[in-house]
Amino acid sequence: MEGSTDDRLDFGKMGFGCKHYRRRCKIRAPCCNEIFDCRHCHNEATGTFSIPSEIHDLVRSDVKQVICSVCDTEQPVARTCTNCGVNMGEYFCAVCKFYDDDTDKQQFHCDDCGICRVGGRENFFHCNKCGSCYSVGLRNNHSCVENSMHHHCPICYEYLFDSLQDTTVMKCGHTMHFECYHEMIKRDKYCCPICSKSVVDMSRTWKRIDEEIEATVMPEDYRYRKVWILCNDCNDTTEVLFHIIGQKCIYLVKSPLQMRFGLGSLFGKEWLD
Repeated sequence: MEGSTDDRLDFGKMGFGCKHYRRRCKIRAPCCNEIFDCRHCHNEATGTFSIPSEIHDLVRSDVKQVICSVCDTEQPVARTCTNCGVNMGEYFCAVCKFYDDDTDKQQFHCDDCGICRVGGRENFFHCNKCGSCYSVGLRNNHSCVENSMHHHCPICYEYLFDSLQDTTVMKCGHTMHFECYHEMIKRDKYCCPICSKSVVDMSRTWKRIDEEIEATVMPEDYRYRKVWILCNDCNDTTEVLFHIIGQKCIYLVKSPLQMRFGLGSLFGKEWLD
């Protein structure tokens, strides 16, 4: 009897769903009373509306009704279908009204985030200042920026907090999509799009600029001219000798991994590996 019950619960597992989730139910969106496979399907559909006022996102916690994909019965949100008895999702969260048959994702609900995450609860911690779950490898090992995940990716402009794509935390504490980050690096952009701090080790580049400056003698009229610069890495201002190639922050000279060449009050040039 127990085996028969388990067979019923597992019937149709991984056989239904959409490109976002494998699940055995659809949702009725309370905002427009239409049926969709998941909230992402809803948001993609409504995002193409030609009338701006009709474009809207579905709030996951507002879902009240689901439709079993096995027997097509509409019913209140619950894990098990009231008619045919199947689990509508091997993973089910009553808070998020979320179903998923693919438990290899290791889903878990974070009370502080207020949403479900993937990757296994033991592999993440919630940073209260940043306002999101981060990998345990970043515990006491990242720069906190208040609500850093509650913003849009500076490259593709998708909202990061509940994005389906992997995100990365840069040394400065700002966040962006992991894929967008690597695309940025491939295009020789090595500073944060938000604060302009270096996101990789630039010591080789700074050394090359040092050599270039040493080999380039300035005209007599500019040789002793000074300008004020603002260092993007340490946020300090300093007065330095002007050079057409670039100006170095004197506060970071003793730290080669952080040396920064700023653009002076007149003009400058950015150098990258």
